Amino acid sequence: MRELILMRHGKSSWDDPSLDDFDRPLAPRGRKAASRMGTEIAARGWLPDHVVVSAALRTRQTWRRVATELGGAAPRPQYDETLYMASADRMLAIVRAVPADVSRVLLVGHNPGMEDLARGLAGPGSDAEALAAMRAKFPTAALAGFELDGGWAGVGFAAARLRHFLRPRTLD
Repeated sequence: MRELILMRHGKSSWDDPSLDDFDRPLAPRGRKAASRMGTEIAARGWLPDHVVVSAALRTRQTWRRVATELGGAAPRPQYDETLYMASADRMLAIVRAVPADVSRVLLVGHNPGMEDLARGLAGPGSDAEALAAMRAKFPTAALAGFELDGGWAGVGFAAARLRHFLRPRTLD
């Protein structure tokens, strides 16, 4: 069994309107939420073997905050420029390219692609409560945890089971 964690970046700052969207940093609320989610990932034992992060500043900062909470066990991330504002199909292609020996992947990206991918992956056997919460809203710093059978190369839509949907606000 393989596990896939999809995480949306933390809340970004709009304090400097001259910044390009790609270069927007995390807002204080986003920094706090990213750290909180990292704490939760560590507490639940969901240490990823492989991490793919959008190259945008706010996603890199989100990962760094998560990684800090994972301690020295956090893997080195792969920064992927094509993950910035990627479609669900593009994100799925990134997941399919994960090395076969990896058992748990964390993907840190952006909406609407992240939410579209999460909704698309959720197939039969998904947790009904988690699915309802995810369908209602996929806010910043939220994460969706999936289980899937088979290898990464063959993963497709409706082929995974949503097991968890966590939002920072519901963890405090």
